[in-house]
Amino acid sequence: MLATTTLGQGLTFEQFLEQCPEDGRYELIGGAVVRILATRRHEDVADFIAESFNDERRRLELPYKVSDRVVLATETTDGQVQGRHPDVSVVDLAVWRANRTAYTALREPIQLAVEVVSSNWEDDYVDKLDEYARLGVREYWIVDYLAIGSRAFLDYPKEPAVFVFLLNEQGEYEMKRFQGSDRIHSSTFPELEISIQKILAV
Repeated sequence: MLATTTLGQGLTFEQFLEQCPEDGRYELIGGAVVRILATRRHEDVADFIAESFNDERRRLELPYKVSDRVVLATETTDGQVQGRHPDVSVVDLAVWRANRTAYTALREPIQLAVEVVSSNWEDDYVDKLDEYARLGVREYWIVDYLAIGSRAFLDYPKEPAVFVFLLNEQGEYEMKRFQGSDRIHSSTFPELEISIQKILAV
């Protein structure tokens, strides 16, 4: 995934929502609007995960909205507001429907956020990990299908993995790593039957 700055500096989250173009995916990073460009395989992986979530949502009649268009207002350690656009978002229907005339942007924590790792992997493993925990996102997936993250996460030799972070009562993430044919365990979709092996096959 390639990130390129496209619009002005020093924007608030509200200004970002007003000025953000509608022709793609954008994030507010350091006060600047940044366009996010993804490869076709990256999109295929994200789509497969979203479709799997939607299948479970329909099958079990779960009260969630699954979307690839949600922007989250997060905050850095120094208090700067960012606008993050997860590859896949799972939002509680009560939160989603609280104001259906609003933009697809939320300041409330969502149930689950998925980031598919690409060349700017540190954003997912470091910055977004911290920001999503700070916001209170209950479950966060890092899908490193290219195995390009740090060895601190992937070990050696590095292999593709999905990391599932669950927020504990102290507001900190507890991590589990899934590789190969491991069934990925999700608290949001407890009966989900996918693995990194299936993700790599798309």
